[in-house]
Order: sequence, then C-alpha cells, then structure tokens
Amino acid sequence: MIQISEDMVAERFMRYVRIDTQSSPDSTEHPTTAKQKDLSRLLFNELRAMGITDASTDEYGYVYATIPANTDKPGVPAICFCAHVDTTPDCSGTDVKPILHRYYDGSDIVLPDDPEQVIRVSTSPYLKEHLNHGVITASGLTLLGADDKSGVTAIMEAALYFMQYPAVKHGPVKLLFTPDEEVGKGTAKVDLAQLGADFGYTMDSGEAGCIEDETFSADAATITVYGVIAHPGYAKGKLVNALKVTGAILDALPKTSWSPETTTDREGFVHPVGMNGIAEKATLQFIVRDFTVAGLQRHHERLDAIAREVVAQFPGASMQYDIQEQYRNMKEVLDHYPHVTAYAEEAIQRAGLTVRKESIRGGTDGSRLSYMGLPCPNIFTGMQNIHSKLEWVGTKDMAKAAETIVHLCMIWEEKS
Repeated sequence: MIQISEDMVAERFMRYVRIDTQSSPDSTEHPTTAKQKDLSRLLFNELRAMGITDASTDEYGYVYATIPANTDKPGVPAICFCAHVDTTPDCSGTDVKPILHRYYDGSDIVLPDDPEQVIRVSTSPYLKEHLNHGVITASGLTLLGADDKSGVTAIMEAALYFMQYPAVKHGPVKLLFTPDEEVGKGTAKVDLAQLGADFGYTMDSGEAGCIEDETFSADAATITVYGVIAHPGYAKGKLVNALKVTGAILDALPKTSWSPETTTDREGFVHPVGMNGIAEKATLQFIVRDFTVAGLQRHHERLDAIAREVVAQFPGASMQYDIQEQYRNMKEVLDHYPHVTAYAEEAIQRAGLTVRKESIRGGTDGSRLSYMGLPCPNIFTGMQNIHSKLEWVGTKDMAKAAETIVHLCMIWEEKS
C-alpha cells in the first residue's frame, strides 16, 4: 500500500510557498524574474540530499533530475513529471504567510490579516471533502501559491518515496520544474534532449481524481490604432485621438457574451488584457481562446470586423490586426497515445479515488510539451480558488497526488 504523510506534505508545501516566485509578463529575460531561481536552487539541493545524483539546474531556472530505473525489465519508457515554480502576476506573491488549518471543522475560513477575505463553504463547496483533514490557506494579503507549488510538492514527495522504498519497481523517472508558466513561457528554454523522457504528466490541476487531456487552443491578438495628431490648441477638425478610438472598440465588444466572465464549459472567448499608447498611436492586447483552431479563427474574424467598423467611424484613423500563436489543444496529440491517459486513470483509481476527466479552460506546460514531442496530460494536485487571495489546498489531495505518481510509475513498469 502506498501512503504519503499529510504532515510531511504540509511542511514541504509551506516551505515552498514562502518563497516569492512571481513571474512577470513584461520582462524579456529568462526567467522573467530572477527570484524564481530561489526555489529552483532549493529543489536542486533537496533532490541531491535525497540521493538523486542526476539533478541539475540551469541559468534559466529549470530543474532536471532522473531517478534511475530499478527494474530488470528492458525498454520501460522514461516518464516525466512536471510542475512550474512560478506564481501568477495577477495577485501579490510577496511575503506569503501560509496557515495550516490542521483539522478543518467545516466552517467558513476567515483570513486573519484581512477579515474581509473569507473562504466560504457556500462558494467553495469542495471544502466539505476535507473535514478533519488539513487545509492550507494564505493570510488574506497574498495568494497562496498552490498553483503550482502543490504540484511541485507532490512530485518531490513522490521522488522521496522512490528513494526511501527501492523495492517499488519503476522505470526511469524524470523530474522537470519550469519557470514562467504563468506568463506563457514555461517551455521557452526547456531542453528536452537533456530531459530524455518518452512521455510526461504535468501536475497542475484541481480536485482530487481529475485528469485533463484537453486544453484551450490559444492566440494573442494585438490591435494597433493609428490616430491623427495635431496641436490640441488648433486641433478642431484635425485631431483623431487613438486612445478614444481604442476606448470605442472596447465599448463595442459584447456585454453579455464572448468574455471570460460570461462563458463556461466549451465556450471560447476574447479577453482584453492590456491597453497603452498616446493620442497618436495606441494598442489593445487580447487573448483569444477556443477548443478548436477553427473556433479561434472565427473569433479573430469577428474581433477584427468589430474593430474595423469602429475605426471607420473616425475618419483619418487606421488600424492593424496582428495574431501571435500561443499554444494548441493538447488533445490533438494525446489522442494518438491513448494509453498515456489510460494509465493515469488507472493510477488514480489505485490511489483510491474516482476518476474525473475534464477539459482545461486554459493551458499548461503540457500543451506545448505535447506539441514538442512529449505527450503530456495533466493530473490533479488539489489547488482551489487559484490566482486569488482566497486560494487554498487540502493536504490529503497533495498526498494523493504524490501517491498517484508512484502508482503511475509502477503501472508503466508493469505494462511494459
């Protein structure tokens, strides 16, 4: 029977979340913030302390490690487990104060540093699954960092288990910790040759038992508006203010549909995420999401048409519409390797959980890794209310995630 200690998981997780690893969308460096490497170095040192001699970290903040196979079976594939060290720029990750509610009693959780921040059972009903188990929150001033330090924790606990219990048979186990996932650059400098894995799993999902083999396909869109500049004192009939044109474009977007706040399930959306400029020239930045490439194209065509219709109302103004591919739905790759997901489902069941297959309304490093040649579905870690001050995670979920990793490696060995 595989059993990971919830207390050990809690201690490890709280150690990691105290390290500020927030990434930055505005940086052109790799990693986008140097502080991410503080956690990378710690993980490297902890892996070496476990006795994992093939562990390294590089200038970009990646951590690579190998737990050698201990089976006599030839040809067992090398399986990678991946999590990201960075936290989102959406909410402060500085001076995180994790709080372990050791035996959660089923009540709403008031966060002490800001009592206005309350994790309510009515809006977080999954809390009911954690009665008398540990629940970890932040203090009310920051996010917690369970996305994705819960995944980092699960992988590290599984690695320790393998090192402590060599009788558990497995093939080569590869570990990968990435920076900058939250800003879409998690695989920008990854060295898959150094990693040397055949198949992989990201540990970056929510409720226990969840496995995800489908993500959004994603693009960025930039609308550049060119106005007509003139001295404001003598501008009558001449000035066309690009900032006002961009404001009109935003106002022309649908109010009750086509946005993150109005869509769910398999509905795609267009989401403005940035605006800057001056009267002469201004830009609007969007993220565009859908589960199909055809859906993405329809969204682009609609957004472009809305913008051009608005710009036409401002004689003299002009615009440019640019598209940048971000990632694609990993299901298009994973459907060619159904056993990769099937083995994960079996591992979840062996861990005593009910399998829940879901689609991600977002992306993971696994999206890009799958298209880079490493088929890579996504497995639960327990994270909840991510990217917010109300973020929380259950210790039993992280422990079960680590157990799932162990079972999964055993299954790959058994079936090879």
